Amino acid sequence: MKLIVGLGNPGAKYARNRHNIGFMALDQIAADHGFGPWKGKHQGSVSEGRFGSDRAILLKPETFMNNSGQSVQAAMRFHKLEPADVIVFHDEIDLAPGKVKCKTGGGHAGHNGLRSIHAHIGPEYARVRLGVGHPGHKDAVPGYVLRDFPKADETWLEDVLRGIGDGVPYLAADDPAKFMNAVGLRVSPPRPSTGTKPQTAKPKQAEPVPDTRSAMQKLMQRFK
Repeated sequence: MKLIVGLGNPGAKYARNRHNIGFMALDQIAADHGFGPWKGKHQGSVSEGRFGSDRAILLKPETFMNNSGQSVQAAMRFHKLEPADVIVFHDEIDLAPGKVKCKTGGGHAGHNGLRSIHAHIGPEYARVRLGVGHPGHKDAVPGYVLRDFPKADETWLEDVLRGIGDGVPYLAADDPAKFMNAVGLRVSPPRPSTGTKPQTAKPKQAEPVPDTRSAMQKLMQRFK
């Protein structure tokens, strides 16, 4: 069983923030795979379901971002899970908008939600880093991630979320490569064939038969 966590802040005013892309990912997964209704549990919202025969629990911590680890730890204790059973979706300012990467272990890179999870369960869990871009200066980061996605981002955001919905069964089966391929097919689909027919060679024209008549024969032919 996997515990799939999406990071964000609770409340309608945060719903479309860049910081809440983890919540958006879980909403997409729940909708695409027919998970159960969201219920309050483990200091968060929980939805349960399956990918085929594999059971999974979706968790959106409602402790606010900086205390996300409390909710994750509570869910893990209840279901007797290890860090290796946890997958966390979160916003990543060090990736360009629309880029997605997977990793397991390592540092939290200053992300407050990950920092809290590290403090409660350690670093050995899987993360899906969802690129939202960087404002250009570190002092601008808090305001940037707490602002809504602009309309210009809606197309790539929808593609990424749909790709997550397509690929999450592979992720739950510990196959991140197939998950990334599913996301890639949504974000950068193969170009359709142009349909141009190959050019066919033109038939060769028959070469003219050389005129082998003598000058006298040609002259006589003119006066016939």
